[in-house]
Amino acid sequence: MDYYSNQISKLIEELSRLPGIGTKTAQRLAFHIINMPEEQVKNLSNAIIDAKHNVRYCKECLTLTDKELCPICASPKRNKRQIMVVENPRDLAAYEKTGKYEGVYHVLHGAISPMLGIGPADIKLKELMMRLQGDVDEVIIATNSSLEGEATAMYISKLIKPAGIKVSRIASGIPVGGDLEYIDEVTLLRALEGRVEL
Repeated sequence: MDYYSNQISKLIEELSRLPGIGTKTAQRLAFHIINMPEEQVKNLSNAIIDAKHNVRYCKECLTLTDKELCPICASPKRNKRQIMVVENPRDLAAYEKTGKYEGVYHVLHGAISPMLGIGPADIKLKELMMRLQGDVDEVIIATNSSLEGEATAMYISKLIKPAGIKVSRIASGIPVGGDLEYIDEVTLLRALEGRVEL
């Protein structure tokens, strides 16, 4: 039995298709949108349509942008000889928030996962190898420390090392504020191996 009219139900249904949005959240969003001033609703819908039409891959790093080059690749201040490889644009944004990395990025748009049928050809590895034909000193692999991220890191490392380019992996270990007794063995081992002198 439908509790709402067709248009409200349709709006809830469409919102619930978004990742991480369940039925209750979709209902809350739908009623919020209905109660918004019409101008705000138009701005929201126009922003969605404009993003869908205008956002594309950066020509160099393959992150999402509305120009040919993203602001990072277009910046003359960035060290183009150092490339950090990340799984998705959200990971790139996380590193940028630190304000400490001065190189450029390469976004894979996924990770190798044989269980899900995702192989090396399904992510942006070919484009990375093309970039490495230029003047590159170091590739920093910053994939997640999941099984898929580790497999991707190992695969990339084996591809790049014969070219004589330095390959490094981000350190992983104990999070700030984490209690040692609750940390798994693999994370503890990584923290030990990635230790630095004080």
